[in-house]
Amino acid sequence: MLALGDGCVRASSPSLGADQFDGEDPVEVIERTSFFNSYAFGISLGGLIGLILLVWIQNNKGWDIGFGVSALSVLLSVLVVASGFPCYRNQIPDGSPLARTLQVLVAAFRKRNASMPENPEDLNKTPQNGTNEVEVLSHTQGFKQHESDIGPWSLSTVTQVEETKIVLRMIPIIISSILGNIPNGLILSFTVQQGTTMDTRLGKIRISPANLFVIPIFFQTVMLLVYDRSIVPFLRRITGYTGGITHLQRVAIGFLFVGFATCAAAVIENRRMKIVEENGLQNMTTGVPMSVFWLMVQYCCLGVVDVTSFVGLLEFFNSEAPRGMKSIGTAIFWCVLGLAAFLGSITVELTNKASRHGTSGRGWIEGNNLNKSHLDYFYWLLCFMQILALLNFIFWARRYTYRQNLHIQEGNLQSQSRVMAAI
Repeated sequence: MLALGDGCVRASSPSLGADQFDGEDPVEVIERTSFFNSYAFGISLGGLIGLILLVWIQNNKGWDIGFGVSALSVLLSVLVVASGFPCYRNQIPDGSPLARTLQVLVAAFRKRNASMPENPEDLNKTPQNGTNEVEVLSHTQGFKQHESDIGPWSLSTVTQVEETKIVLRMIPIIISSILGNIPNGLILSFTVQQGTTMDTRLGKIRISPANLFVIPIFFQTVMLLVYDRSIVPFLRRITGYTGGITHLQRVAIGFLFVGFATCAAAVIENRRMKIVEENGLQNMTTGVPMSVFWLMVQYCCLGVVDVTSFVGLLEFFNSEAPRGMKSIGTAIFWCVLGLAAFLGSITVELTNKASRHGTSGRGWIEGNNLNKSHLDYFYWLLCFMQILALLNFIFWARRYTYRQNLHIQEGNLQSQSRVMAAI
């Protein structure tokens, strides 16, 4: 039930929010860019409150009270969303975008030997009976398909074909983004394990390593505010882009900081292992005399990643998808993160299998005792993988052609000033 509800909300809420802004209005385009930063800020703030307030309630008042407060917060959010129903701009496409894409692919295969008309105006632009295309797309070059027969599985409109071509053009970016996100979940998981072996004292207070998640979320929350209110307007004046930089440039910066995080994690783990050897703690699972706050370095790098690549990818898939496929674009974003986590698990298994050697027969990160493992080797492996993933992403990002003009339109700088003054 949790997966079903979470999947529906994640796929729909960003699209619903973005639909409230007119992509043809330069003022609202700027506001839409700010919306995605605000959406990520809301996620971060909610996570911060959950880690602090709900954990305190569950530890001091009981799990039943904690779950009750969680249920009431969800109910309150439903009421808040429902209160805006009369004011929402609802884009209601007719038919399934997945079905339209499949129809185009089937029609293209059936007509693979047909020749294209010389005049693009001869292409079919009339919607099928009973369909209502919410956005009419113009013909573009590439991925050619000829229309001659009649029927939804033989005849596709230019808009249907262009929707499919948009998705096909995104495939290299999708695959590259999956590869670039693999280390994220692994660093978060293993950092908690590192923290359990280290000195968790802050003065006379002992801090649970799991509570260290508060650090990147707090850093991310502050960074989102600074980025949206200060950095974006500054970059906008320099580059002329509505969002300060392009979506894919923002993602690339995030992937670069993933590399920084893996590098920092490897260096810190190497230092931790030296302290373990110096104190003869190989058989111990706790008590390493090294402050757990050393892990803040990699956590802060991951906070920058969430501000850049997380929001950049979400905005990219939403803005590049046509109106009839906005929810699909958002769903692709969450699938990218999910597949990256899945490939991360496979990476761990393959690494352990490949690194089993010697008398111990242990892989680099096998077993419950991190002091007998080689987590620093694994972090260096992730760093190398991330460098390759970043170079691959840059290769495809430089060749991607955006569907919409990302520059501030001429004559609208005064409108931009009014927007910034209003927010």
